[in-house]
Amino acid sequence: MNIKSLLLGSAAALVAVTGARAADVIVPVAPEPTDYVRVCDVYGSGFFYIPGTETCMKIGGYVRFKYIVADNTFALNDEGDDYNAYSRVRVRLNFDVREETELGTLRGFARVQAENTSGTSDAPYAMDQGYIQLGGLTMGYLDTLWTEGDGLLTDTDLPVGDIQVNRISYTYAADGFSAALSLEDDDTGDFAPDVVARLAYDGGWGSIYIAGSYDENVDLTQNTAFGFYDITEDEFLFEGAFGLIDDNEDAFAIKGGLSLKDLIAADSELKFEGSYAFDPSGYSTIGLFNDPSINSSYTDFVGDLPVEWQVGAGYAQAFGKLGIAVSGIYGETFEVGGGEFIGTDFVTTNLGSGEYYKLVGNVGYEITNNFDVLGEVSYTDIDFDGDSVDQTAGFIQFVRSF
Repeated sequence: MNIKSLLLGSAAALVAVTGARAADVIVPVAPEPTDYVRVCDVYGSGFFYIPGTETCMKIGGYVRFKYIVADNTFALNDEGDDYNAYSRVRVRLNFDVREETELGTLRGFARVQAENTSGTSDAPYAMDQGYIQLGGLTMGYLDTLWTEGDGLLTDTDLPVGDIQVNRISYTYAADGFSAALSLEDDDTGDFAPDVVARLAYDGGWGSIYIAGSYDENVDLTQNTAFGFYDITEDEFLFEGAFGLIDDNEDAFAIKGGLSLKDLIAADSELKFEGSYAFDPSGYSTIGLFNDPSINSSYTDFVGDLPVEWQVGAGYAQAFGKLGIAVSGIYGETFEVGGGEFIGTDFVTTNLGSGEYYKLVGNVGYEITNNFDVLGEVSYTDIDFDGDSVDQTAGFIQFVRSF
C-alpha cells in the first residue's frame, strides 16, 4: 500500500463517518412569518387585532398641561390678592375593545384618568367611564343620555345637567334618525330610576335633537352642593343645588339643540341650545364660577345652581391649523337659599331667583400633529334682586393626544 492509497482510504472513511453523524442532526425549520399585531380597520383608524383573536382594540388618550387664573375667588391667595392662579396636569387613557357577533357589535370601553393640581402631590388614577355596548344597548357608568350631543363650541361648553350616572339605555338609529331611552340610577336607594328620552337627526348639514328627563326623586341629601360666595360685602350660602324645595320630590325638564355646519363659511359651525325645567332637578343645574382657592381644595366652591331656563349660542370657525370659537348663555335660576353675617351670626334668607349670563371665547392652534395649544377667557355675572357678583377667568392649555 503506497501513501496515495492510504490517503484516499482515510478520506473515504472520514466522509462515511461524517455522513453517518450528519444523518443524526436535526435541522431546525424556519418559522413561518406571523403578524403579531394586525391592523383592524373595521372600526376606524388606530384599532388592532389582539393576537390570537378576532377582537379589535384601540388605546388612546392625552396628556394635558393647563394654567388657570380667576379673580373674585372665595379665598384670597397667599399674598392677600383677590385672585388665584394655579397649574393642573391631567393624564387620560382610553381602552376601546370591539368585535362582531350575531347580535351586533360587542363593545367594551374604559376610561381612567388622574389629575394633579399645582404639583402638590401624586394623583391617583380613577375610573372616569366604563360601559358595555351590544348593538343599540348600553349599560355602565358614563355621561347621562341627557347630555349626549349637547354643549356649545368652546372648551367651557356651558351644558345644563352635565352629570355622569350608572345607566341602561337603548338607541335605535336609521338613516340619520335616532331614538333613545335611558333608565338611570339616581342614587336614592329605591327601585324607581330616573328616565331620559332623546330624539335626534344627524345629516350633512348639521344636527338637531330634543331630550326630556324625569328626575324620579330629587334627594337633596344625596345631591346637594354647598358653598359660599362673596356678594356686595356680604356672604351668601347656597343651601342646595336644587333650590328651596321639599326633599323627595320628582321633577321634569326638557331641552333641545340645533347645529348648522358650513352655513356662514366653510369649516364653520353655528349652534343653538335651550332648556326649561318645570321643577328644580339634578338634570337642570350648571356650575358657573371658577374658584381655584388655595384653601378650598381647588374645587368650584359655589357648586351647581338650579336652572329654571337657559338659552345659549356658539360659533366656531377653523382656518387650517388655527381655530376660534365664541359661546354665550343667559338664564334664570330657581329660588335659592342664602344668608349674610350680621355681626358674628350667620342669618339665612331666601335670595329669590337669580339671572345670570356667561360669555366665553378662545383661540386654538395645532402646533404639530397631535399637539395643540388653546387659550380661553370667560366672563360670568349673576344677579339676585340687585345684588350681583361677577368673575373673569382664563386659561392656557397644551394637549398631547395619542
